[in-house]
Amino acid sequence: MAVNTVNSYGKISVTDESVALIVAHSALDVYGVFDLVTNKFSDSLRELFKKKYKPRGIKITTISDRIVIDLDIILRYGVSINAVAESVRRLVKYNVEQFTGMLVDSVNINVVGVKV
Repeated sequence: MAVNTVNSYGKISVTDESVALIVAHSALDVYGVFDLVTNKFSDSLRELFKKKYKPRGIKITTISDRIVIDLDIILRYGVSINAVAESVRRLVKYNVEQFTGMLVDSVNINVVGVKV
């Protein structure tokens, strides 16, 4: 699926993979985020045999002109979970809205674990 917008210049289509890359880079830029992970074992196996890089732990859903983002992250030990999650939410929302020109409806963050 792709994110589609129409303006005076024509139709613009942005793939979910490119949005996922922006989300991954934005999330990993926040201090306290250790890594993005996937919750499903089948996704882990699929990643081993794929040639193309796809960020893991990110699910992009497009509903008409709105984007819903789900993130599964591991945090560093000793950081405030609430503060890091809010920073990730704000940065991801801002960067995706600037990149696509569409509204991000919600950024759902699932903290899967803590790494020492």
